Amino acid sequence: MTSNAGCWKRRLAVLAITTSLLNGCGTVRSDAGRHATCPPVVEYGREFQARAAEELALLSEGSAIAEMLSDYDVMREQARVC
Repeated sequence: MTSNAGCWKRRLAVLAITTSLLNGCGTVRSDAGRHATCPPVVEYGREFQARAAEELALLSEGSAIAEMLSDYDVMREQARVC
């Protein structure tokens, strides 16, 4: 019976080397690229915010939309910090 262990070892070595080389490319970071990935934060006027607050007050307690808006508020703050 013929052994093919040498063939698998060669493939494994090539895979390890390729993964290592690609991993090195992924760690390079550019400051200009970092700012480009931050989403813009839309600014809402006072009247629009007041209207949204009134509409939110009309929703039932524990509304899914109210929970989503709370998550949206967190994401907006994260985008501002970014």
